[in-house]
Amino acid sequence: MQANSSRLCNLTALFCFLALFLCQPVVGQEIAPPKRVVSQAVGTDDILLALADPGQIAALSHLSHDPLYAPDAALAKRHPKLGSSSAEDILRFKPDLVLMASFSSPESVAIIRKSGVRLYILEKYETLDDVYESLRQVGNLLGQAKRADALIVSCRARVGAIETALKGAKPKRVVSAGVYPYISGSDTSFQDLCDHAGAVNVAAEAGIKGVVPIPAEKLLSWDIEVLVGPTEHRPGESGPKLRDRMKGVAPFRYLKAYREGRVVEIPGALFGATSHHRIAAYEALARALHPERFGGM
Repeated sequence: MQANSSRLCNLTALFCFLALFLCQPVVGQEIAPPKRVVSQAVGTDDILLALADPGQIAALSHLSHDPLYAPDAALAKRHPKLGSSSAEDILRFKPDLVLMASFSSPESVAIIRKSGVRLYILEKYETLDDVYESLRQVGNLLGQAKRADALIVSCRARVGAIETALKGAKPKRVVSAGVYPYISGSDTSFQDLCDHAGAVNVAAEAGIKGVVPIPAEKLLSWDIEVLVGPTEHRPGESGPKLRDRMKGVAPFRYLKAYREGRVVEIPGALFGATSHHRIAAYEALARALHPERFGGM
């Protein structure tokens, strides 16, 4: 009796081991590409639209159809969009992969994780290298690694063309400007924009890191040649110029660059892009700051 009981225990242990072993993914085994991907942020919309097969896209962010925020709004309108950025709205589309960003609501992220749906979070986007890494990662998740590699090659070519055009040009001294009382220093996407458009970010030069409240007294003492900021109207629509919108913003209106009209506007959807679309912002700013270098381009 005792021997039978022992044999039964051994068999049970063996079956449990085999069950656990068989349930483990095989090393090197490929996971099937997702069929229903939902993107919660504009930056992940951009990447998804660039890399996925149309049939893989279940829904895009609630801002995806608005060209004020979304560079690919016209293309995005071919797909459904979320009604909000909530986890409940995301799950309504029955996704098998969800794309979110580091600034997404922690509560929503937690709910998606708990649901068991595969989740990708766009963690870093301050530099172009961050963007390239995101393209690779999402390309792999979608089963579109070759498409991601091809897009990166195309991006590098565009960036290389800007570098060639700006070779030997004296960088312009700029700061980020707008109607809100904040300024961008180093470790920001604005710094990345300056690095690729022939500009010196004067705020970063002064030791400012991140996006911080404007240091009014310091700003007035800086040597600033050009103010750079986003438009706040949609492409094709008329709206107040950035310089006009800044009339009531101290201390910008006291700067010589402001008084002399040295203000450059970049389309808002490009100025704030966290994806490969920021290269269009590089091109726009480089042309505005160094028009003589782009006469034949």
